[in-house]
Amino acid sequence: MPRIPARVASLARYRHDPVVMWTLRATAAAVIAYAVALQLSSSSAPLTAPLTALLVVQVTLYSTLTTGVERVIAVVAGVLIAVGFSIVVGLSWWSLGLIILASLTVGEMIRVGDFVNEVAISAMLVLGVTQLASQAWDRVLETLIGAGVGLLFNVLLAPPVWVDPAAESIVGLARRTRNLLLSIGEELDNPVPVHQAADRLHEARRLDQAVTDVDAALRQAEDSLRLNPRISEGLLARIVLRTGLDTLEICVVVVRVLARSMTDLAKRREQGEPLFPADTAQALQELLADVGAALVSYAVLVTTPVSENAEVAEDRLAAELSAAWDRREPVAQLLLRAVQQHPYAWQLYGSLLAEIDRMLDEMDLEHRSQRLMEELDRAAAARHARKERLAGLKQFARMERLRRPAG
Repeated sequence: MPRIPARVASLARYRHDPVVMWTLRATAAAVIAYAVALQLSSSSAPLTAPLTALLVVQVTLYSTLTTGVERVIAVVAGVLIAVGFSIVVGLSWWSLGLIILASLTVGEMIRVGDFVNEVAISAMLVLGVTQLASQAWDRVLETLIGAGVGLLFNVLLAPPVWVDPAAESIVGLARRTRNLLLSIGEELDNPVPVHQAADRLHEARRLDQAVTDVDAALRQAEDSLRLNPRISEGLLARIVLRTGLDTLEICVVVVRVLARSMTDLAKRREQGEPLFPADTAQALQELLADVGAALVSYAVLVTTPVSENAEVAEDRLAAELSAAWDRREPVAQLLLRAVQQHPYAWQLYGSLLAEIDRMLDEMDLEHRSQRLMEELDRAAAARHARKERLAGLKQFARMERLRRPAG
């Protein structure tokens, strides 16, 4: 008996795994497509139906409705090409080459996007199991059955929303950036060899790839929010996540510039000379720590649903930004004093302070609210424009209907 809660918890974890859920949904769609094809097709083994269902079913409802149509066209085109070849020739090495060439050419002509290869794949599979024209037409029917089941499966059974992985990746990016800032801060009062400062710069550049990975996770989350009946405020959730990532991306770029400034500063120091005097280094280290903490709090804020302690996250971010701004002025005075001792590095000191200011400005709560309002207004304007175009088309169709009897 004590094992039951553990098993339930394990199943709950798998329930939120995108790969596991996609596998179950794709399997169910393929089985249903096969069962339907058995009833409607004369073939004893209508495998083209489950094959098409597997090709059509996507992780999200939005991608099913957008790329699903292209997949259907690609698969049907491949089947039709195989029908024509099955009437004339059988399967051999030269007919296989011809069907691949014809399929790829047709795929480019009908513009099925990233699914050109699936035209050839479908044609080869159908040609391999089809020798008679009558059987080939059965494959066309099976393809349509599989495509219909795949599309209806996602429409009737909406996929889960993959927001959690995107939120975790956004927070993870902020934590990596904070750790880099802490590492830079720990070296400020020590002699830093140029190669060591360059390592920090390379680490900052690697954050660019992390931004790309987070963007991919966020795109999947955005697709899962579009047209999903489980989400009542999908537009707002998408905009909050997207603008949050945009801000973090800007901060990542600024951190890279900051690391470059530190590398240039290390080049100008004599061997054994620290980057900054002890008091300046201590104050600057505390300021970078505050900026890093604010980055993590900002990420937590933009990934926290409104119903789950968003106000607490906002208050924490406001407090950390206020603490950072309070430390900023003493740091500016210390850097000014350092410039008087090392006038040749004045532009690097000024750049360092400007980079910190830029990150704090980007995370400002008023700046965030203004950005959200701008994006919501832009989305509302785009929606209004679509409605006007649709109304224009309806009016045109109505006028055409009224004009026909008079003709």
